[in-house]
Amino acid sequence: MLLDIQFSSGHNEWEPLRDAVLQAEADGFDTTWVLDHFDGAMVGGDRAVLECCTLLGALAVATTTINLGALVANVANRHPAVLAAAASSVQRISGGRLRMGVGAGAAPTTPWAREHHERGIPILPEMADRHAAVVRQIEVLRTIEPMPVIVGVNSVALARIAGLHADGVNVRLSSPAASDHIAAALDAAGDAPFETSGWAAHHDQKSQDKARELGLDRLIISRLEPLTD
Repeated sequence: MLLDIQFSSGHNEWEPLRDAVLQAEADGFDTTWVLDHFDGAMVGGDRAVLECCTLLGALAVATTTINLGALVANVANRHPAVLAAAASSVQRISGGRLRMGVGAGAAPTTPWAREHHERGIPILPEMADRHAAVVRQIEVLRTIEPMPVIVGVNSVALARIAGLHADGVNVRLSSPAASDHIAAALDAAGDAPFETSGWAAHHDQKSQDKARELGLDRLIISRLEPLTD
């Protein structure tokens, strides 16, 4: 199983983030993943989040071997062509090290939609339409430089979309339905090459152990905290 790391720009400025990623690269982590939010408070932070694709481009220049990923780019945040152009740029700058994670985002009535409402960013009200937007984004990503496309899921329906259209699926390992989501994605993928991954907080050993129990290909350890305390 590959081990990855995620740091939060909602808790940290560029310099400590860069240094932490460089240390992760030296320590042999396969991929480092960045968030796609506007307000760091959404993940318990205290500052605006560094824009996802801008941060990936900066990390592409600062690093040499570690892979770079978005966990996950919310398809509500950008026009599909804009996200594809940004992903293409990161892929070219990094020399092919990008792993592009995408997600459907939250329903407009949930607390997770607050940062969008405050900025006047529309959210599709129907889950089926948000899922269709994920499929459309994957289709556009397929027109640029080749890269693995992973879908972050929190439902069986989106897990099946991941299996049908993407190269991998990512689940929240603390979710009681994590195993169901993995099973649905693998069933939809059939015999096609397909990667399974899950994320867990760095202090949540139980969820990290679940990654091994499920036989996942990749575990992402998420550190949503200040790095200099």
